[in-house]
Amino acid sequence: MIRINKYLSLCGVTSRRGAETLIAERRVTLNDETIEKVGTIIDEDRDIVKVDGVKVSVVRQKIYVLLNKPGHVMTTLHDPFKRKTISDLLNDLEYRIYPVGRLDYDTRGVLILTNDGELAYRLAHPRYRIKRIYEARVLGRFTPEAGKIIEKGIKLEDGAVGRAEVEILQYGQNWTRLRLTLFEGRKREVKQLCKKVGYPVRQLYRKEFAGITVSGLSNGKWRHLRTGEVTMLKKLVGLSNQSNLTQ
Repeated sequence: MIRINKYLSLCGVTSRRGAETLIAERRVTLNDETIEKVGTIIDEDRDIVKVDGVKVSVVRQKIYVLLNKPGHVMTTLHDPFKRKTISDLLNDLEYRIYPVGRLDYDTRGVLILTNDGELAYRLAHPRYRIKRIYEARVLGRFTPEAGKIIEKGIKLEDGAVGRAEVEILQYGQNWTRLRLTLFEGRKREVKQLCKKVGYPVRQLYRKEFAGITVSGLSNGKWRHLRTGEVTMLKKLVGLSNQSNLTQ
């Protein structure tokens, strides 16, 4: 018998603290019934636990993967509306892994996936200030003044203040290409920031996450992270004393 938050951490879905968020978001089920309490006790040998509709089990081997996510693909392992998901791109991978944070359906670029729950939780948490670099095409002729507003900070839908370093890369006919550097990665943050200053995003590409890029990796393809890359990620979030079990 084991508490559900510890079980989810052993399954590599998230850390024990992250499990509380998943349960609060009603994304975890026990024998097809939504779990309401963090302290729920389960029988790991008999009960069936699912996250986002996908059955989870205890991790035997840690895996770290880099995916060049295409547009029009859901950053989830299961979609009730039968839309294409990242699982369709990873169907030849032996182990079940989970995305570190999420990219919107129409957003392309760097996506890290792993079954190392503690690493995933820390990389996604605003506290650790992991650098994310995006390139966005926005509607209209973006002004330097709008960039200064974003850099100063704007209140987001969840009440937090979002901000980004902004560089204007190119002007086109009624559009502008921007580079935005963020350190917190809140939900739909780039789109919210640009919309707040009057320049809605039309295309979005995550060029870099925590120093990792998809250079040399074709759209929709994936590879295992290299040992040095995993070591770097762990060092960024204070887990550098942990060994890399598998890549």
